[in-house]
Amino acid sequence: MSLSDHYRTIEDLPRRLAVFPLPGALVLPRADLPLNIFEPRYLAMVDDALSGDRLIGMIQPVDEDADLAGKPELTRIGCAGRITAYAEMPDDRILITLTGVCRFAIAREYRTSRPYRVVEPDFAPFAGDLDPGLGQAKVDRDGLLKVFRQFLTANDLSADWDQVAAASNESLVNTLSLLAPYPPRDKQALLEALDLQTRAEVLIALTEMALARSDSGARTRLQ
Repeated sequence: MSLSDHYRTIEDLPRRLAVFPLPGALVLPRADLPLNIFEPRYLAMVDDALSGDRLIGMIQPVDEDADLAGKPELTRIGCAGRITAYAEMPDDRILITLTGVCRFAIAREYRTSRPYRVVEPDFAPFAGDLDPGLGQAKVDRDGLLKVFRQFLTANDLSADWDQVAAASNESLVNTLSLLAPYPPRDKQALLEALDLQTRAEVLIALTEMALARSDSGARTRLQ
């Protein structure tokens, strides 16, 4: 059963959602985020999710340097992901994969006896996330692939181009957004982009700026 079969409308999504604050980490609809879980409170969160709706909300703290052991202020928008893979390690860690379902805005935070934080998510502004491929025809795929190639070349990296060619525009944009080595504020901008077209445009702009900085740095070293 696919995610779209589980979640056809926002009425299929929960009214309470455990959240995992983590700078620089985000999940996007139908893209996979691997996570290494070892803190006791988040081990408890995963156990509870597995015995319930399997959903966890990934969200960033406002201050990327905040003490995560406390209760840092959270950005208003995150994304719910479903646990789609789970493995226990001999050292008591667990490895999970979250597959993005739908973004949400925090309506309020609940008081809870659980060791992790729980919010009331407002999925309504992002109902389109439940429609696979919505708006992907408007993505500038050629422009995105152009800067992607330039970035790989500048950083002596490679890609499986057969896999890239087979990817849908939605998969390409969201996977590259997750993998992009950009700071938390830029990751948040990618998360909050209105639609796939806008997210692709933001990703292209961020990559062009990174390439320009890299080129400028190279010229400075040569001088």
